Amino acid sequence: MNDEMETRPRESWTVRFARAWGVYTEARLLVVLVLGFSAGVPLALTHSTLSLWMADAGVEIETIGLFALVGIPYVLKFLWAPAVDALPFPVLTRVFGRRRGWLLGCQLLLAIAIVTMGLVDPALAPVALALAALAVAFVSATQDIVIDAFRVESLDEDQYAAGMANYVAAYRIALLVSGAGTVEIVSALEGAGFASVWSIGYAVMAVLILFCTIAVLRAKEPAENKAVIERQRAMSVAERFEDAVIRPFAEFATKQQWFALLCFVLLFKLGDALAGTLMGPFALGIGFEKETYARVANGIGFPAVLIGGFLGGAMMKLWSMTKSLWAAGLLQLASNLAFVVVALAGPNVPVLAAAVAIEQVTGGLGTVVFVAFISYLCQARDVTATQFALLTALAATGRTFFSASAGYIVAATGWAAFFAFTALAALPGLLFLLWLQRGGAIDAAHKAGREAKLRVESDT
Repeated sequence: MNDEMETRPRESWTVRFARAWGVYTEARLLVVLVLGFSAGVPLALTHSTLSLWMADAGVEIETIGLFALVGIPYVLKFLWAPAVDALPFPVLTRVFGRRRGWLLGCQLLLAIAIVTMGLVDPALAPVALALAALAVAFVSATQDIVIDAFRVESLDEDQYAAGMANYVAAYRIALLVSGAGTVEIVSALEGAGFASVWSIGYAVMAVLILFCTIAVLRAKEPAENKAVIERQRAMSVAERFEDAVIRPFAEFATKQQWFALLCFVLLFKLGDALAGTLMGPFALGIGFEKETYARVANGIGFPAVLIGGFLGGAMMKLWSMTKSLWAAGLLQLASNLAFVVVALAGPNVPVLAAAVAIEQVTGGLGTVVFVAFISYLCQARDVTATQFALLTALAATGRTFFSASAGYIVAATGWAAFFAFTALAALPGLLFLLWLQRGGAIDAAHKAGREAKLRVESDT
């Protein structure tokens, strides 16, 4: 009897730990994994890979720089998110459902747009290439809107972090495949004497997008969406506009301490974002060669951020949302201080490697927990896409606005003081977390989400 009592707690912890890691292989989580890959492929094709292709074709550097503007749809995607919530995708929504129809439509359009983009000659028709790249970015940003809504609506709340960890891991791998992978394909084809090698490389990436449709076809449509479609069909145009554009704001404003929630979303990743803004110039500024920094940042940073993401997902299976947010916030703050050590140590590769590993693990963990929390707030299932797009835009706006001053801070204080300042910049977000915790806003949102989930299950 005593032996059984002694082993029971250890067995209980073992079971909990196995469940925390086993969540990553659940069917719905594997669908999210594939969708993360589908979301990541187009980004490099319209940014880093595109720039390399244009340089290889002899396009002037000034023109290449202007192509950064094709990324605008990713910033402004919240503007048409209400259309994704309110309107059906022609034919496909009727056959496959509200979210799967949009997902399949976006993936098919992406494959067509990527192939079309690959057929344009950058040197002869840069304007046509810009329009094709803009089309890819627009459809890709729309796919992101739908994936975010599908993930929130398909997963249970205790799966949000694990789902985001799978998504981030596949997204990073997709960036590697569509970046370095496309270049390897092009190099191999050139060596074999093929013509139009970039067109073939882009076509291969389009085929990978089409493979991702298999996961969508095998996925299940979120249960409540059939009822949402029926309700929307009964609305007038004015009612549908109000439901899609006005109600997401009105519904969020009913949440307890809603303004503090918005401030927290704005500020939680601020310190982490500030530190990452000038990481490359920092390494060069203290004496590292760019090749050395690139090898450390990619060779250690890539696996470290994946590890951090999976740790974040597992942690949230074991801990509450509030406890996970505190752990993520404090770890992010502490990781910035590691670069104070790097600044004082100078061009020391082991010190840099340790700091990069710490920062990427904690950054990956923090991103997974933070996005899970945002998912946690989007419980009005018929306007999920709009609310999620708005909250992520708010988080990005905060990081972009405050990070713009990073260079001036460095010029005034130096690198060591700058990274110390970035650690202090994490404190406002933690203060809002404390405010929300004491006010019960996080527990209230959790309760409301549970009740909404139960209502959906009851209705369906």
